[in-house]
Amino acid sequence: MFTQLQRATLLLMRTNSDVLSFFRSWTRDPRQIGAILPSGQVLAEIIASEITAGCGPVVELGPGTGVFTRALLARGVRECDLTLVECNTSFVPLLRARFPEARVLSTDAARLRPLDVCANEKVAAVVSGLPLLAMSPRKVFAILAAAFSCLRNGAALYQFTYGLSCPVRRPYLDRLGLKAVRVGRAIRNVPPATVYRISRRTPCKHVCA
Repeated sequence: MFTQLQRATLLLMRTNSDVLSFFRSWTRDPRQIGAILPSGQVLAEIIASEITAGCGPVVELGPGTGVFTRALLARGVRECDLTLVECNTSFVPLLRARFPEARVLSTDAARLRPLDVCANEKVAAVVSGLPLLAMSPRKVFAILAAAFSCLRNGAALYQFTYGLSCPVRRPYLDRLGLKAVRVGRAIRNVPPATVYRISRRTPCKHVCA
């Protein structure tokens, strides 16, 4: 059995390792990573706050080192219900080692298809850690279209941003028939971040509430 000091030491070692891994990936491709440091715990809790146990399959886009993934597990989402979509090959082995029961796809989120996630059941929620502000409008549109092709009616995509407004421009929301609502803001995140819920405009009951 580990003592509290041993657990704290292991957590600190893992956290420092994550920061180093994240920083190295950022230096190789700043546009793909979008930030020097992995997201903080407060931001992770906000982005997962509307997702609850038993809601069904959940997809995470750009999980990185798994900060949001751990928050989803803490909310009661089963690891076997998680599909982690990561195009950065530096993070894929780490995710597979940390979350062995999850499905880890080494692919571009814009190419995600419903059959990649679950053959018989549509997704209950999508959580995105992707740096949409660093991407072209065409890329953002493709990612949203792919995500919503997997989402069931009434489900939502949760996206965070370091910007002052929703990272998806209004014309693209309009073209896809979507709306964006601010869920919360993590002031103490580095840098401060805001979470948006993006969903279809057709009124539907929230499946994960």
